[in-house]
Amino acid sequence: MKVAANRPLSPHLQVYRPQLTSVLSIGHRATGIILCFGALALSVWLISLALGEPAFDAYTGLLNTSIGKVFMLGWLFSFFYHLCNGVRHLCWDAGYGYGIAQVYRSGWMMVLAAFGMTIIALFSAG
Repeated sequence: MKVAANRPLSPHLQVYRPQLTSVLSIGHRATGIILCFGALALSVWLISLALGEPAFDAYTGLLNTSIGKVFMLGWLFSFFYHLCNGVRHLCWDAGYGYGIAQVYRSGWMMVLAAFGMTIIALFSAG
């Protein structure tokens, strides 16, 4: 069987234009990975708490750097994004929202809700 040299064997990312649904799906997976790193950071925080005040102060000092704050902001947004998208998936599991217009509307609502919840959490934390 001879395959043309200029044709891909199967569709891939260079063939299709990104759509909202595919971008949100990739985002859901990416935020799940970021949440795993956040869980690891939370575990280290708890261990530093158990090790005593010097270890705890050193770790909280690390989290208060610019890089630590960016990480925590990303983790917070990832939490809300993953939560909102999970609720969206639960609605799909119940049989609601399968129309293409509903899928796009719920996708944009989920993204806006995740940003809004992140902003509210930032300003309520002081």
